[in-house]
Amino acid sequence: MQHSLDALLRPESVAVIGASDNPARIGGRPIFSMLEGGFKGRLYPVNPNRETIQGLKSYPNISSVPEAVDSVVISVPEKIALDVVKECAAAGVKSVVMFTSGFAEIGAAGVHAQSELKTISLNSGMRIVGPNCLGVFNLNQGWFGTFANTLASKKIPTGPIGIVTQSGAYGGHLFTITQNRGVGTNYWVTTGNEVDVDVAEVIEFYAKEPDIKVIVAYAEGIKDGNRLCRALDAARKAKKPVIFMKVGSTEAGARAAASHTASLAGEDAIYDGVFKQFGVYRAETTEEMADIAYVCQFGRYPSGPKIGLQTISGGIGVQLADAATKYGFDVTPLPKNTQDKILNLIPFAGVNNPIDFTGQVLNERRLLEESMRHVIDEANYDSQILYLASLPISQFTKDISLEIFTALRKQYPDELMILSLIGPTEARASYEALGYPCFEDHSLAVRAMAALRYFDEVFKKEEVVSLTLNDKKPVITRGQRISEYEAKKIFYAAGMPITSETLAQTSDEAIRFWRKIKKPVVLKISSPDLQHKTDIGGVILNLDNESEIKEGFNKLRDIGKTNSNKDNIEGIIVSEMVSNGVETVLGIVNDPVFGPTIMFGLGGVFVEVLDDVSFRIAPFDVKEASSMIDEIRGRAILDGVRGANPVDVKALAETLSQLSFFAVENAENLSSVDLNPLIVLPHGAKIADALIITK
Repeated sequence: MQHSLDALLRPESVAVIGASDNPARIGGRPIFSMLEGGFKGRLYPVNPNRETIQGLKSYPNISSVPEAVDSVVISVPEKIALDVVKECAAAGVKSVVMFTSGFAEIGAAGVHAQSELKTISLNSGMRIVGPNCLGVFNLNQGWFGTFANTLASKKIPTGPIGIVTQSGAYGGHLFTITQNRGVGTNYWVTTGNEVDVDVAEVIEFYAKEPDIKVIVAYAEGIKDGNRLCRALDAARKAKKPVIFMKVGSTEAGARAAASHTASLAGEDAIYDGVFKQFGVYRAETTEEMADIAYVCQFGRYPSGPKIGLQTISGGIGVQLADAATKYGFDVTPLPKNTQDKILNLIPFAGVNNPIDFTGQVLNERRLLEESMRHVIDEANYDSQILYLASLPISQFTKDISLEIFTALRKQYPDELMILSLIGPTEARASYEALGYPCFEDHSLAVRAMAALRYFDEVFKKEEVVSLTLNDKKPVITRGQRISEYEAKKIFYAAGMPITSETLAQTSDEAIRFWRKIKKPVVLKISSPDLQHKTDIGGVILNLDNESEIKEGFNKLRDIGKTNSNKDNIEGIIVSEMVSNGVETVLGIVNDPVFGPTIMFGLGGVFVEVLDDVSFRIAPFDVKEASSMIDEIRGRAILDGVRGANPVDVKALAETLSQLSFFAVENAENLSSVDLNPLIVLPHGAKIADALIITK
């Protein structure tokens, strides 16, 4: 596009078309807000029926405005909106915020009108937010391209948070909730129908904007998966937390019922994979979004899992310990020497971890302060949570409490401590100013600390090496029907391990192969007509003598003739019977939003009943594949349980990565793939069955 988002989000000149002299009307609110909010640029109301609007000179049309403005707010009826947008483009306007509804959200006629808007944007380079949006604002600049009642909702100074949301009404709701929670926002964008500017592009802008340290996003659907991935990657590289609420759990597009991978690849599962791949925190509720944005704005992250829990209530201490363990923290006991020092100060204290100071600390200031210094100096915790109850607001202890935590912050400026305390917003403000995030609910304090630890791990990840795709031509074509035997040959050529096997035309050939490998075999019908052979009895396992193999061969030949075009029966696959391993499922689905996407799960009940799977966008390296493996709930099975040997997780990760490159190289022609099962052995892995479905 000709113009970046700078003109939209940092405009020096603004016009409002459809401007109203009445501040209560939609066309009047942006002007009122900018006048009240101290807009630092030049403001031009446009309305052919008035000479002045809210004390400012009014212009009859955009072409009469004395300069080509950076941004225009359009608040006119749908029937003239297209003409107004064309006039803006002709006048050299750089960006437009379009409140007007009546486009794609209303059906076919609106879709056509919206496509005209897109054409205008593409041809002119003029950026468009909306249509059907609530607008944008930049609080520091006093720029209010919105009819939301922002000034009434604003309660705290601007801060390092950037918000972007598709929904206008929810965007207004989210801003109000985050203000109440103490989240300092500056930029706010609602993208509406996204004819041009979308959530992903705004995230990328925030990733590059020095004033933004934390990004909060909401979306109902994403049109350009590649752009979103680029934006999330830019935020991760900039070490900026992204807190994202993605709603909707329906399947994206028509899934091919013939593919097991496709049936599991619902929209929600793939978004989960994308967010994990790019280090995004996925929030489930508005409260969670606000809490995590709030704690991230302090800019401190734990350097490891060791957490110290300190409390003046034994019962709360137990709850803190339970919650911290659930979130994967290491609740390491205090060193014995430190325990002794605290007991000398407070004989009845609990000195393991949690550390229970008891109510004795209410009697003497030095007890709490000295105990906390011992913990900070000697226990080497990566983070700490302190439960103080009403200590900071009680008339007897509030002054002493603030003095203690002021002194501690001065001595330990980088110590990460979250306080759990009961009190009004103004009571928390003094502690927040010292850099202590505050929560009333101690369990939410643990959740917030877990989010900080998650982001610390994301930011510490080694920079992903740019993945270079081979200049391989696709090995499959559209409409091609591929048998299991041919599919495995394709994957073997791509560097993936397969079972030792042959394609037999007679029972004698099958017996010769069995004698050669000197182990039990599996017989399977090979035909591109038969995608799920077990459904018709087309697979026979564990045959280990001549008569069994001959009988099985003849049985499968007859089944094949009955269930497939005889000209498409390639033969009978004779494959080694693989045992002493763990069955896994690997797959590819060509997602309509994100393109080639890889699935991994354990075989059997885990994938069939529990949907215990993970997803990643292709391609990715072995390290990302390892993270993908570690996510599944049944991960421990790969390490060996109930006497079973651990299996070769490295070989599994290598196969996943190789499959991801295969998926990209064949994306134009590939619909889905199942490797079910890939058997992971104590040494190596083998594809035992493979299904390729082309577009």
